[in-house]
Amino acid sequence: MPKQQQPRPEPLDPPMVPFALAGMAAWAVAGLVLLLFFRGWLSANDHENWLWTCLAGFLWGFPGLATMMRHDANRRRRRAAR
Repeated sequence: MPKQQQPRPEPLDPPMVPFALAGMAAWAVAGLVLLLFFRGWLSANDHENWLWTCLAGFLWGFPGLATMMRHDANRRRRRAAR
C-alpha cells in the first residue's frame, strides 16, 4: 500500500531588493572604515587595492540592484496572476 505523500511546501521567494541594498551598504561601510581608520596601515603594507575592491563592490551593486528590482517586479506580477 503506497504511503500518502505530504504536499511540498511553497519555495521561499522573498523580496530581493533589501539584500542588494544591504550588500551595497556593507561594501560602503567597509570602504569608509578602511579609508578613515586604516589608511596609513594600508599604505604602509601596500594594500591600497582593498579600497578599490570596496569601491568595485559598491559600484557592482548598482547592476545587481537593477536586476533585483526587475526580479521583484516579476515576482509581484506572478503573485498577482494567481
